[in-house]
Order: sequence, then structure tokens, then C-alpha cells
Amino acid sequence: MEEKKDYTKQQEQLARFAKALGHPARIAIMHFLAKRDTCYFGAIHEELPIAKATVSQHLKELKDAGLIQGEVETPKVKYCINRDNWMLANRLFDEFFGQCACKKGGCCD
Repeated sequence: MEEKKDYTKQQEQLARFAKALGHPARIAIMHFLAKRDTCYFGAIHEELPIAKATVSQHLKELKDAGLIQGEVETPKVKYCINRDNWMLANRLFDEFFGQCACKKGGCCD
């Protein structure tokens, strides 16, 4: 039997980013935060047509994936893009989508 190879760290990280971005509300949150240095939870909640608890769950997913970071400023929590991981995600997705041989033509003709 052929021994299976482990996934690379880059493949695992790309999959984690992709999973975290796999919901339109999370894309909307990232889009909103990318335009700002920091933002309080209330402003994010006001921007989305979903309940506060649901916004919190989406923020948790994005934070767990490392795409955003949060800081407590009692009694509020502010969030911002994790710039290092934003750049890493950009590079990983760019490499992933840029590797297709189809860009040279001749795919499935």
C-alpha cells in the first residue's frame, strides 16, 4: 500500500482561512473591517442584518482562524484585521489560484 503524505502547513493554513471565510456574513465582516483601523462590536452589528449572538459567533470564527484580533476596552470590544495573517492569506490564496495550468489554455478541451 502507498503511504499517504501529510498536508503541508501552508495547505492546512489555507484551508483554515477558507473555512473561516466560508460564510457571507464573515466576508461582510472582513470587508467592513478592512476599511478601518479598528471597529467596535456595535458598529459591526449595525452593519449586518443578523442577531448580535450570530455576529459574535462569526467574529469568533474569524478570530480563531487568526484573520482578526479583538481587544477588550471595558465595556466594549474592538476588532481589527490581523494584518500579518491578512497578508499571509493573500499570498496563500494567490499562490493557490495562480497554480492552475488552465491559464495556459488547453484545459479539458
